[in-house]
Amino acid sequence: MFTVIFDLVAGADQVLEQQRRSVAAACRRLAGEGLLIGTAGNVSARSGDHIAVSATGVTLGHATPEQVTVVDPGGGVVAGDLEPTSELALHLGIYARYGAGAVVHTHSPQATALSLVLDELPCVHYQQLQIGGSVRVAPFAVFGTPELAELVLTALEGRSAALMANHGAIAHGPTLDKAVENALLLEWACGVYLRAATVGTPRALSADQQAAVITGALRRGYGETRRIDKENAR
Repeated sequence: MFTVIFDLVAGADQVLEQQRRSVAAACRRLAGEGLLIGTAGNVSARSGDHIAVSATGVTLGHATPEQVTVVDPGGGVVAGDLEPTSELALHLGIYARYGAGAVVHTHSPQATALSLVLDELPCVHYQQLQIGGSVRVAPFAVFGTPELAELVLTALEGRSAALMANHGAIAHGPTLDKAVENALLLEWACGVYLRAATVGTPRALSADQQAAVITGALRRGYGETRRIDKENAR
């Protein structure tokens, strides 16, 4: 009996350590992509009732597993010696309201630039449909406050990403890889809009055009790898 309990505890510890390694690796990747600068930004991932989240004050481009803290859904520390990010309430709110598997908050330059001037990023490219289409901009509030968390949660309704006015960007997904992908997609879309806006007014896709894209993507299995049917290709 004691052996079984020991094995269960050891297995749970291994899962937590893997989550800490994965969050640290995601921080380093996002920093390498230019989305995280210095200590600005934070990343988290959920495994059951535990959430691994980057600690406050960590230089994210050099994050290590030891600089990732594990908390429970109420924010109580389960593992780690460092205080979690000051935006912990925002992360916990996204998990509670939207059932996310991971959350990425960045101060990426192009998304942050648009957060200074837009109330909403229009859906100018069909790739944005992967994060819900147009991207809302949550009004400004001081970082780390319940007010900011609530404003961002509202902006995320029906979306996987949002901008934060005069602050940065937020993205979530069912897995850490997907949350990172969504953060990268948001920054790309912001860059496309910024470049287009230098020469004219960017055209947004209409609701009918967006619906047509979704229908076509579902019919063709867009984004999925498929083997060639060599028998019917002859």
